Amino acid sequence: MDYSQLPTQEIERLARTIHPGAWAIEPERPLATLLGSCVAVCLFDPQARIGGLNHFMLPNIRRGSNDDVDSLLSGAYAMEALLNALLQRGAKKTRLQAKAFGGGTIINVAGPSMSIGLRNAEFTKEWLAREEIPLLAADFLGPWSRKVLFLPASGDAFCRRMVTNMATAETIAREEQGYAATLVQKPKTTDKKIELF
Repeated sequence: MDYSQLPTQEIERLARTIHPGAWAIEPERPLATLLGSCVAVCLFDPQARIGGLNHFMLPNIRRGSNDDVDSLLSGAYAMEALLNALLQRGAKKTRLQAKAFGGGTIINVAGPSMSIGLRNAEFTKEWLAREEIPLLAADFLGPWSRKVLFLPASGDAFCRRMVTNMATAETIAREEQGYAATLVQKPKTTDKKIELF
């Protein structure tokens, strides 16, 4: 089915929804996500006609703590998981292209969490530059939430900025806070050591 010929409302109806902390690869079916301060990255290989989308947030860094590594793991994991899954399905890293969205400030919060959207956007740009994956399109920051639709086979992405009403803000905040809570949980201790490289 050629989803690119459909109206965006129909694409959204048929799309698989990606929630905070998740990622997916689809050969054809559209992918969709709703963003607040989180970021979604669409990675695709135009020659292999395969792509995927993730949805992640860097947790807040608490001053004086040793959570710097943990703060990178959520974003780095989301990017590496999506990249590796695409490579396993036949994509070539040298052909990959990206489109990225999010990092908005949708609720008025005082304190360090105000910068979480900016940190998410900066991390995304830095990671893509380091991996030498061109960022073809981006829509970051601002006082709105975003609905993103991605067509993996063509690499087409649609981003709708939405003036955030109270109901939408509460839904996004609830999802992002639930996701953020999982990021700050300490893993169970084991005798095994994990070495990052």
